[in-house]
Amino acid sequence: MPSNTSLERNRSLRCCYGLAALGQGDRLVSWVFDRRELRPNDIAVKIQFCGVCHSDLHAIRGKSRFPLVPGHEMVGEVTAIGADVTKFQIGDAVVVGTIVDSCRQCPPCKSHLEQYCREGVTNTYDGIDRHDGSITRGGYSNEYVVDTHFAYHIPSGLDPASVAPLLCAGVTTWSPLRHWDVGPGKTVGIVGLGGLGHMAVKFAHALGAHVVLFSTSAGKLADAKALGANEAIVSTDEAQMAGQASRFDFILDTVSSRHPLNPYLRSLKLDGTLCCLGIPADMDFSPVFLTMGRRRLASSGVGGTRETQEMLDFCSQHNISADVEIISAADIDDGFERLERGEVRYRLVIDMSTLEAPARVTA
Repeated sequence: MPSNTSLERNRSLRCCYGLAALGQGDRLVSWVFDRRELRPNDIAVKIQFCGVCHSDLHAIRGKSRFPLVPGHEMVGEVTAIGADVTKFQIGDAVVVGTIVDSCRQCPPCKSHLEQYCREGVTNTYDGIDRHDGSITRGGYSNEYVVDTHFAYHIPSGLDPASVAPLLCAGVTTWSPLRHWDVGPGKTVGIVGLGGLGHMAVKFAHALGAHVVLFSTSAGKLADAKALGANEAIVSTDEAQMAGQASRFDFILDTVSSRHPLNPYLRSLKLDGTLCCLGIPADMDFSPVFLTMGRRRLASSGVGGTRETQEMLDFCSQHNISADVEIISAADIDDGFERLERGEVRYRLVIDMSTLEAPARVTA
């Protein structure tokens, strides 16, 4: 496995630097590491913006492989291309998301649903490279090297910083909305107005559905309507929730912490679906509510290459992007604290031009 401390360039490695947690729960520090040199279908991307996802914080505090360089919502510029690359040229603006490889042979992969690869995907960070066994390092860094199969042209007409979260929060909500055929004539509920929820509201509205936002925070109701919700409901108001019984064709739940699901199951029509994206450690619901209306409790992965491209095209056509706050690389730990307190509306994005190269790299 490549050394993560060597500064020597050779034919197979290129020296990079970024922000890393050196151990579980650590604050992020400047760290020098190696990436692979380009394979025939690879591009090198100078990272300009990288979104901050709640899963980054989970990874830092969880059982990851350390040192850990997070980041899987990248926008950047192509600076080098492999010998067989035709999809991109040097200077192109590109986006890279949460998946950077899969087996490409199983039925889901052949259907461009790589997120369900039967062998498991290679994650953008803290994954294992399928070719050389090295650990993947994420986008909180100056550069990324990626196979062009998992890179995309940036949508035209959109601010680059606000595009970065589309590659995670965007496609994670787009995929189930499309799979369950959300559109005109459908009544759709969105639970939670965070990084995922605010994108779900925008998408469901643009797809033509009647959109209802559920939130525990009365302070977010006005925001929800400004983003495109037709109605906004305080989910802790029992009287309001009782009035939603058997109303919804589909409900997309974006909340990651454990919370009661029965009120939402009760709100589904016959054959309605509650899709939970947050994946808490366990779920709080009574199975009887599934039988009372042939309702479904489901979930969904992030999104494959075809869905991602479809989502980016839709965003370009409808002028949809994430609501973001741009921060400097030095403010990332403060950003994590704000994210945990629920103070971000609705996605933090790091301006990677503020990432300082360590002295031993510039020397």
